[in-house]
Amino acid sequence: MTSGRETLLLVDGMALMFRAYYASAASGYIRRTKAGLPTNAIYGFMRYFWDAVEKFSPTHVACCWDLGSKTFRTEQFAAYKGNRSDAPDELIPQFAVIREVMDSLGIPNVSAPGYEADDCIGTLASIYCEDMDVLVLTGDHDMLQLVNECTSVIIMKKGHGNYMVYTPESLMEERQLTPRQIIDVKGLMGDPSDNYPGVRGIGEKTAIKLVQEYHDVEGILANLDNLSKGVRTKIETDLEMLHLSRELATIKCDVELACPIEDCLLELNHAVIASKFEELEMKSICSWMGVAIS
Repeated sequence: MTSGRETLLLVDGMALMFRAYYASAASGYIRRTKAGLPTNAIYGFMRYFWDAVEKFSPTHVACCWDLGSKTFRTEQFAAYKGNRSDAPDELIPQFAVIREVMDSLGIPNVSAPGYEADDCIGTLASIYCEDMDVLVLTGDHDMLQLVNECTSVIIMKKGHGNYMVYTPESLMEERQLTPRQIIDVKGLMGDPSDNYPGVRGIGEKTAIKLVQEYHDVEGILANLDNLSKGVRTKIETDLEMLHLSRELATIKCDVELACPIEDCLLELNHAVIASKFEELEMKSICSWMGVAIS
């Protein structure tokens, strides 16, 4: 990362909301307003988010969201994410409210019909990476494919304030993979959480070994004769699914988005923020954000 440049923090809103919800709901207690609106995910989201702002000091912030379950990936592969259960009832109303909270902070909520939050993040990273440093805040290791000289991916670990920051160097050190090779590994091994199979019978260890040895899927296919009979047969049998899985794993970085960088400048209007958190009965958030309550 280049020092002295402005920094754009791209927040994976979906990842933070689900993490915040389950971290607090595990105790069995759901925080609510007097009117009965559940707010545990909103409160947890703000704790995660503000901790990252204080730690990484971005000058600009945008928050990206999924719009719905139908995307270009479900058109390519109907079962994509088909194994996901519905969001818990107490979480669903909190998605609209957290967007209002982001509005009160002056932070753009970014989404695009037919695409996922990941694609919005990838697109904004590619647009602004030349002029500023980009940080991606998420818990999703798929995002590691976005790492480059001016984009770092911050993976949230268990507990507050616990992060692993991935640069091309730290990714290579930890996994012996380049960002691009993350996609090839996913194409081979598939992704149970997103419900696409990759090559049946090839797990993470074999996928990584193959990619490290032959660089990418094309390199592996050019060297099928050098592979063990078992691995070769698996790849040949599932060749079509290998290509499709790699496509599903690839984050799109060319989505049509309107998100001017000046809209992302982090400038807090204390009165607006205080009013929003008073409405949500969360004055304590104002105190640790340093927002004065009138």
